[in-house]
Amino acid sequence: MTRTLILLLSILTHALGQDHRGWKDYGGGADAAQYSSLKQIDRSNVAKLEVAWTYPIGESKRMFFNPVIVDDLMYVMGKNSSIVALEAKTGKEVWTYAPPADTKIITNRGINYWESKDRSERRLLFASNHALRAIDARTGKAIADFGVGGSVDLKLGLGRDPKLIPLVQSTTPGRVFEDLIILGSATNQGYGSAPGDIRAFDVRSGKLVWSFHTVPHPGEFGYEGWPKDAWKSVGGANVWSEMSVDEKRGILFAPTASAKYNFYGVDRAGTNLYGDCLLALDARSGKRLWHYQMVHHDIWDYDDSTAPKLLTVKHDGKQVDAVAQVSKQGFVWVFDRVTGKPLWPIEERAVPKSDMPGETTWPTQPYPTKPPPFARQTFTVDDLSPFLSAADRSKFRDQIQTARNEGLFTPPAKRGTIQMPGNNGGANWGGAAVDPMKGTLVVVSKDLPCLLKMDKREAEVPGMSAEERYESAFGFMIASDGLSAIKPPWTSLTVYDLNEGTMKWTQPLGEVPELAAKGIKNTGTHYPKVGPVVTAGGLIFTGTRDKKVRAFDIETGKLLFEHELAAAIEGIPAVYEIGGRQYIVFCASAHAGLIPATQGPIAGAYVAFALPVAR
Repeated sequence: MTRTLILLLSILTHALGQDHRGWKDYGGGADAAQYSSLKQIDRSNVAKLEVAWTYPIGESKRMFFNPVIVDDLMYVMGKNSSIVALEAKTGKEVWTYAPPADTKIITNRGINYWESKDRSERRLLFASNHALRAIDARTGKAIADFGVGGSVDLKLGLGRDPKLIPLVQSTTPGRVFEDLIILGSATNQGYGSAPGDIRAFDVRSGKLVWSFHTVPHPGEFGYEGWPKDAWKSVGGANVWSEMSVDEKRGILFAPTASAKYNFYGVDRAGTNLYGDCLLALDARSGKRLWHYQMVHHDIWDYDDSTAPKLLTVKHDGKQVDAVAQVSKQGFVWVFDRVTGKPLWPIEERAVPKSDMPGETTWPTQPYPTKPPPFARQTFTVDDLSPFLSAADRSKFRDQIQTARNEGLFTPPAKRGTIQMPGNNGGANWGGAAVDPMKGTLVVVSKDLPCLLKMDKREAEVPGMSAEERYESAFGFMIASDGLSAIKPPWTSLTVYDLNEGTMKWTQPLGEVPELAAKGIKNTGTHYPKVGPVVTAGGLIFTGTRDKKVRAFDIETGKLLFEHELAAAIEGIPAVYEIGGRQYIVFCASAHAGLIPATQGPIAGAYVAFALPVAR
């Protein structure tokens, strides 16, 4: 392909919107669709898939990196948090970039790629140790004139003393739009958190171009939803997870988290806009276009942690460019992408009041009327797992019967509060994909009940009296053998038709190896951190923590392909084509046991599948 033709295709793609033939960015592209228009692999032949190549990463930490493929190179994270370029056709190593020796935190779920319009400049952008960095995508060499000495300090420019900011860098990559890299942040979970500003930096210089204050400053829209000086001390309302961009319209869609502290908001009375919002911003300027708040005055940690999904649906007889947001609560929210108008009514319903000292919960919370939830939203004694021991069953029964348990928005309490599907349940990062032209949404979700119990906090908190200082001793309701307290399924795969706002099918996803060995299947895996991918071949691909790669028929849910790897699979796979051959690659570098990975290094690998080559 000539350079001129490549340039023309690049211009055409920008004019029409996302091109789904490649995988140039985290989640497949700026629209976060997790979709590929490639269809060489389809329902009729997917069972023939074989391992095309493997790239071992040796004894390494647990990883869930979503590879990025540009031309014939694939960019992955390797051993010791290195960034590695591989031949996408063979998995052969081309170059390796080693991060600073003192690196303790790095963007480890994916990476951002940028190229100039004439492709003379190509960069990979990522963060490590709270610094944004850029390297040459062709050589792996650091770009010395980016920022100051090759990096941008992300703790600067937040209106707080950088020395007092404990955490700001997210492990999720941002989004590239034109010549900007747009970043969220991962503020800490407690009091004294950093503000969750969304910021855009110039990809060439590293210069800050715009900031959006998610805790509004005086004179900004939403300021009245907070106490007078909250912007000076309250943090969070951040985008620690994923964002998406409508490249044709230049709109950034950013799902925000709760304000901090997560479970007690006496120092932040009000609705706390823009916490727990879907924000639509002008990607070039950071100006707010519209927003919708999913939780008012969040004291449950109900972050919106999955990327907003951009797709086109047929609604009331018209084609509507929509954005769909799935949540920890198990809800699906669908809006007109341009106006922010919900496609189906959303009801404000009365919710329980808090009995904690000084806490004023918001009297109502929004509930979508369509589509139906994909997760269970209640947990009672009748829902206890049949696999519990007598001692565990008795313990959980006592907890359920003594705690507050009045539905999704039961406020945290001293005597305990039941959360279901839990603040680590529902859909999480990477957990949804769409067929953007057919209006199909796919969700991977988990049901993991949680018990919140509020206790006195001894350490001082700025602006709060000793009588008001509380924090939550919370824990997932897990039995002594590592199994969830609730009956299966613990993980589900659900498919929606968003043209109609209906659920097409739902079923358990994966197994627990210890139970499967006893003949107990269809339970769903435990603790999933996996993302589905949809292809034009009518397939859903996903890996699970039971070490298995699977492909399902998107219309029926029928299992069409299954292959076991040496390690558990987490994160989002990537789909691409080289030399007329379609590949799908998974990151297999996690523990498969019941308890989340605490056992040390893993012999991980990237594993690519393809159809057999004709001989």
